[in-house]
Amino acid sequence: MTGKHDSVSMPWDGPSALQPSQPVLEIRDFSVVYRTPTGDVRAVDQLNLDINAGEVIGLVGESGSGKSTLAYGAVRLLRPPALITSGSVRYSGRRMALPADIMSLSSEQLQQLRWREIAIVFQSAMNALNPVLNVRDQLLDVIHAHLRVSRREATDRVGGLLDLVGIPRSRARSYPFELSGGMRQRVMIAMAVATEPEIIIMDEPTTALDVVVQRDILAEIVELKERIGFSILFITHDLSLLLELADHIAVMYSGRLLEIGTAHAIQHEPAHPYTKGLLNSFPSLRGPRRELAGIPGSPPDLRNQPPGCPFLPRCGYGTQACTSVDMRLEPVTVSADHPASADHLTACPFVSPDTPPVPVAAGREEPAP
Repeated sequence: MTGKHDSVSMPWDGPSALQPSQPVLEIRDFSVVYRTPTGDVRAVDQLNLDINAGEVIGLVGESGSGKSTLAYGAVRLLRPPALITSGSVRYSGRRMALPADIMSLSSEQLQQLRWREIAIVFQSAMNALNPVLNVRDQLLDVIHAHLRVSRREATDRVGGLLDLVGIPRSRARSYPFELSGGMRQRVMIAMAVATEPEIIIMDEPTTALDVVVQRDILAEIVELKERIGFSILFITHDLSLLLELADHIAVMYSGRLLEIGTAHAIQHEPAHPYTKGLLNSFPSLRGPRRELAGIPGSPPDLRNQPPGCPFLPRCGYGTQACTSVDMRLEPVTVSADHPASADHLTACPFVSPDTPPVPVAAGREEPAP
């Protein structure tokens, strides 16, 4: 299908320049600050992340770690006082003749990109949906805004979308307040896949739902991904959820990535102390019982971060050397007979997956000697 705004100059709808080994979205040296009277809050700091075609990337971290800021900044949805201070975001979809630098696109070009190529399922469906439009009209708005189709085709497409996400067609005339939380979230997912985008950003899409509905929604997401073939950036603070859903997991803290790896590597060979702490903060359903341990303390002040590792004040492995680490992601070496892999990276050069556990520091303010 062809984008509606054909008069805008975009490298759209030509033969794809994307090679199988190339990411569909490349985020490089990306930084975002929030301007305040007391100084800049560095929400995202020199971050690099790739999303490959058909891949599920999980982005996990505590509230305030910069996950949503990164996602919305990458598609230029942030408003003042947020300010993108550096970096590039390159998009290379199947409908693109040439890659596009999102940071340099005009407003009209961004309108073509958003939802047609990169869609978003927002955190709160009740706030994201228009309260005075019914489900049918909201889906039709998305379709007519981005696709050149007849009224009949658009109406048929709405019915197919409702079938796709498991909503009875009889609810097409319902308003958001007449739907349950799970149904509202399904409507948001239907809106996201309406134009068959290349990437869907899902920002905490199941946080407000009970565990039974959450499981149904996740199963729906996986089935849709397999059927349509889009990539997913799944943002959550629930690492246990990503271990089942994601292909790769990126662990974010204080505006930086601390570890990236496959779901298997993150679960069984965690290399950063923060990742180890997240894994110990939820119970396992199988295997021997183990004592749960939270991560004491709180994230640092993003207006005045100390040098070195931002997790140091909360880390039980910390030493004086951690104050000068440059936070560059490097391949993880598990053991002598298990060579380093470019698929598993960590920002901690002092801790490895087989490092013996130590008690987590009780939020100390100074690094250990």
